[in-house]
Amino acid sequence: MLLRIEDTDRERSTDAAIEAIIDGLKWLGLDWDGDVIFQFARAARHREVAEQLLASGGAYYCYATPQELEEMREQARREGKPMRYDGRWRDRDAREAPAGAKPVIRLRAPSEGETIVNDEVQGRVVWDNKNLDDLVLLRSDGTPTYMLAVVVDDHDMGVTHIIRGDDHLTNAARQTQIYQGLGWSVPSMAHIPLIHGPDGAKLSKRHGALGVEAYREMGYRPPALRNYLVRLGWASGDREIFSTEEMIEAFDIKGVGRSPSRFDFAKLENLNGLYIRQASDEELVSEIEALLPLVADKIGAPRTLSPDLRAKLVAAMPGLKERAKTLIELIQSAYYLYASRPLRLEDKARALLDDAGRSRIAAIHPQLSALNDWSNVGAEGVVRRYAEESGLKLGQAAQPLRAALTGRATSPGLFDVMAVLGREETLARLSDQLPKP
Repeated sequence: MLLRIEDTDRERSTDAAIEAIIDGLKWLGLDWDGDVIFQFARAARHREVAEQLLASGGAYYCYATPQELEEMREQARREGKPMRYDGRWRDRDAREAPAGAKPVIRLRAPSEGETIVNDEVQGRVVWDNKNLDDLVLLRSDGTPTYMLAVVVDDHDMGVTHIIRGDDHLTNAARQTQIYQGLGWSVPSMAHIPLIHGPDGAKLSKRHGALGVEAYREMGYRPPALRNYLVRLGWASGDREIFSTEEMIEAFDIKGVGRSPSRFDFAKLENLNGLYIRQASDEELVSEIEALLPLVADKIGAPRTLSPDLRAKLVAAMPGLKERAKTLIELIQSAYYLYASRPLRLEDKARALLDDAGRSRIAAIHPQLSALNDWSNVGAEGVVRRYAEESGLKLGQAAQPLRAALTGRATSPGLFDVMAVLGREETLARLSDQLPKP
């Protein structure tokens, strides 16, 4: 795989935009061969090819003024047609040009017959050449257009296969004409359907068409995102789950359909939850450590993990990861590990700590204080015994404890929480909720 930054549009190709592309690919685990190539750095080579076409008669100087081009646009609008350059300088002598005019170089595209692309996904696609005008190869300031630059780069770099969105299908016809004008072989092309939102409309920001960094900050894991994306518009039987190695082995462009696929956040979340449960505890904690500096301030979590907190997080992870669908949910469900006393209570937790709940904590507290075997098994024994002796269901005794220890009405297993927090912190948090004299 070749990684080429197509930065001929200098205004949009900022350092930040380029860095986001490279960082996103690295985070997703999509590696490329060789160094990153910057298209703009090859502008001299692109100009050389434009001049080669000029010398062979495959291109010509066009002196059409901005005003003339605007008139062509206006006429096309009136007729309800796409803008097409009318070829007025195709066969004129440059000596007729206005004084001081700076020309562009245009491709002398065939005006009769057809341009055909045998697409790996779309099949045989045919354009009448009369509907394709002479596109600009070199602007009046001497800079190459994307159309020329991409053809030259693909040829020079030995690109054999181009896979891209079907919104580039018309570009395939234009680029084919450039290849043919230069006498170069045309790479194999595959134009894949675009991704649509749940409502069937082209994916946009209102659907969640975000940059890669946004999915990272929402807590998706790279292998889950890779698996989800590869299944959008591609099928391999009924199979849904693929490791990266299995994707590489199974993928065939013939399995890509022509219909747009729909982006489904619920499906992505469920898949991500599966990949969270499959990951090792240490792996998840390492991913959380990398994510925290990006999201900590938004979700009220620490930016870094102290050695003690890290150890607690690893120990708590088996219980935490069973319910979480994103790394953000994982961090938030671990709130009880990094919360400072007195805990901030959710409304449901506060409701559990009514007079009856606090009196149960008061009754259990001394029994836990006397516990020698501080473990989930030991803690569970104390609470069960208290519930039986008091004629309570286990939940009636456990829920106020859960609220006092985590600030929430739901959490990983209560006794696992107590074991991870340790004796001192557990007893201190329970003390904070004892009835005030």
